[in-house]
Amino acid sequence: MTPTLPAPDRIPTDALRDVVDGRWADVRRETREQLATAGVLADPDASSEEYRARITDALKILADSGRPQSGFAPSVGGRGDVGGVVTAFAMLAYGDLSLLVKAGVQWGLFGGAVQVLGTARHHERYLRRIIDGELLGCFAMTEAGHGSDVQHLHTTATYDPGAGEFEVHTPYPQARKSYIGNAARDGRMAVVFAQLVTGGATHGVHAFLVPIRDSDGNPAPGVTIGDDGRKAGLNGVDNGRLSFDRVRIPRENLLNRFADVAEDGTYSSPIENETARFFTMLGTLVRGRISVAGGAGGATQKALALAVRFGERRRQFSHPSTGEEIAVLDYLAHQRKLLPALATTYALHFTQEDLVARMHDIQSPGSGPVGAREQRTLEQAAAGIKAVATWHATQTIQTCREACGGAGYLEENLLPALKADTDVFTTFEGDNTVLLQLLAKELLSDYGRTIRKGNPLQIAPLLGRQLTAVLSERTGLASAARRLPLRGLDLTDPARRRALLRVRRDDTLAAAIRSLAPAMRRGNDEFTVFNAHQDLLLTAARAHVDVLVEESFAAALDRISDTGVRALLGRVHDLHVLSVIERERAWYTETGRLTAAESRSVRPLVNELCRELRPYARTLVDAFGIPENLLACPMLDDEAWAPAPGAPAEPVTAQVETG
Repeated sequence: MTPTLPAPDRIPTDALRDVVDGRWADVRRETREQLATAGVLADPDASSEEYRARITDALKILADSGRPQSGFAPSVGGRGDVGGVVTAFAMLAYGDLSLLVKAGVQWGLFGGAVQVLGTARHHERYLRRIIDGELLGCFAMTEAGHGSDVQHLHTTATYDPGAGEFEVHTPYPQARKSYIGNAARDGRMAVVFAQLVTGGATHGVHAFLVPIRDSDGNPAPGVTIGDDGRKAGLNGVDNGRLSFDRVRIPRENLLNRFADVAEDGTYSSPIENETARFFTMLGTLVRGRISVAGGAGGATQKALALAVRFGERRRQFSHPSTGEEIAVLDYLAHQRKLLPALATTYALHFTQEDLVARMHDIQSPGSGPVGAREQRTLEQAAAGIKAVATWHATQTIQTCREACGGAGYLEENLLPALKADTDVFTTFEGDNTVLLQLLAKELLSDYGRTIRKGNPLQIAPLLGRQLTAVLSERTGLASAARRLPLRGLDLTDPARRRALLRVRRDDTLAAAIRSLAPAMRRGNDEFTVFNAHQDLLLTAARAHVDVLVEESFAAALDRISDTGVRALLGRVHDLHVLSVIERERAWYTETGRLTAAESRSVRPLVNELCRELRPYARTLVDAFGIPENLLACPMLDDEAWAPAPGAPAEPVTAQVETG
C-alpha cells in the first residue's frame, strides 16, 4: 500500500537534506560553508587571459583550504578520504565549472596519476608540491588522431641505456597531445602516456613525467606548446596542445608501479600480458570518470533549482474562474518538463553516492587487496554511470533553459554557462558511446565467464531467457510467453515496474548474445561482428545502467527512517522508474512485455505523479543545499517580482509574449 504523503510544510527539510547528503554529510556541510563565501569568477566581458588568471588564483585558494590534500595518503600529509574529496569536488559544480575542471586536472588526473601509477620515489619528490599547488601539471593522454583508442597512441618513449634516459617523441602532427587542461598557460610538468620502447621491442602504453616548462614559464627544450583558444565553454581552463621533439627525461621519470626498466634496458612487469597490464593501469584511474559524473550531477541540480524556482514565480495566462495568472509550474506540460528530470537526478545522485562509496572502500589507504572482480565491476559501473549522468545533464540543462523562456537565455541568469560548460562532459574522460560499448563487451565477457565456470544456477536463467525469446519469436506467441513472469501485476505495482526494468536488461543482453554468437561461429572477425551489432550492444548497456540506478535509489529508500521523507522520495522513485518505462515503451510493446493498453496507461500514471509531486518541487531542489549566493540571479530577484506601488496585483487580461 502506498503511504500517504504528508503536507509539504510537514516534510522536514533538514531530514530530507540529511538523506541527500549521505555518508559524507560532514564534507558537504563544510564545502557548502566554503562555497557560501565564494565570489563569482566568470565575467562575460573578461578576456580569456583574465578569466584563466582568476581561476588559477581560485585554485591556489582551494589548495590553501586543505580540502584537495584530504584525498591523498597520510604519508604525504593527506587523510586518505578518497570519497570525501570526490564528493567535495562534485559540489564545485554549484559554482564555476572552470574551477571544477582545473581542480580535477591538477589533483584528480595529474596528482592522481602520480599517486596511483607512481611509486615512493615519485611520491616523495612530487606529491607534496602537487597537493600544495606549487607544481601545476597536466594529464597528457589524448592524441589528436587517436582519441578514445588509448591503447594505440603513437607518442613514443624510447629508452637509451647508454644515457639512462627515455626519449619522448611525437612522430607526426596527429600524434600530438590535444585538449590538455593546464597545458596552454600554467602547467610545468605533464604525465605523458606513450608507447614504451626498449631494446627494439614495444611494451605498450606507459605513463612518464615530462617537464614542459622551465622555472620562468618558457617551453622546455624540444617541447612545443599550443593554445586551443576559445571554446564553447570552460574558458577559465587553459586547454592546449603538446608536441615532443626527442625530449630527454631520466629513466626514473617512468611511473613504475606496474612496470619498470632497468639501467641496462631490461623491461619487467608483474603483469605479463600487455593488454591486461594496460587495463589494470587504466583501472586505477577510474576516479576521473566518477568525478565527472558527480560534477555533471551538481550542475544538473543547480539547473533544476533555478528552473523550479523560476517556474513557481513566473505567471502566465489567467485562470478562467479567478482571473488570477497561473504559475507556469502549475501547468502539467511544465511539470512534465522538470519533474521527471528531477526524479532521475535524485536517482543518479544516490547512484553516485554508492559509486563513490565503492571507490573509497577500494582505493583508500589500508583498504587491503582488491579482487579482480570487485575492481572490474567498479570500472563497469563508472563507465556506465558517467555516460548516463552526463547525457542526463546535457538534456536536463537544455530543458531547464527552455523552461525559463527568454530569461533562461540571458547569461546573467546562469543557465547558459551551465549549458556551455557541461556540454563537453559527454566526450571527455571517455566518449559516452565508447564507454557504453566497453560496458557491453564487459557484460558479454561476464556471461562467457559464467558459462565457462559451469554454474547451473547462473546459467539456467540466461539460457532460459534466450530459449523463451527464440520460441516466442518463432511461434508468434511473444506477448503470452514474455508476459508470463509478470502476470498478476499491474503498472501501479512497484514490483512490476522494477521487474520491467530487469527483464529489459536481461532480454537485451540475451538478444545481443543470440545475434553475436552465430556470426562468431561462422568465422567472422571480431570487429566485423561487433560493428554490425553495435546498436544491440548499446541498448543492452543502457538497460543495464537503468537497473543499477534504480537499485541504488531503492537501497537509499530502505535506509530512510523518517516516514515523511521516505514517502516523498518513494514517489520520486516511482516517477523515475515510470519515466524510464515511458521512454522505452516502444521496446516493451514490440517485445510483448506490455500490451498496447498497458503502454497507454503509462502516460496517465506519470501525469498523476507529476501533479502529486508539484507542491514538493521547491522542497526537493532546496534539499540539494546549493548556497543561495550561487543561485542569485536577476530572474529570481524577489524585488523584480513585486508589483510597483499602485499597480494592480494581477493584470486584468493575459497577453501572449512575443519576441
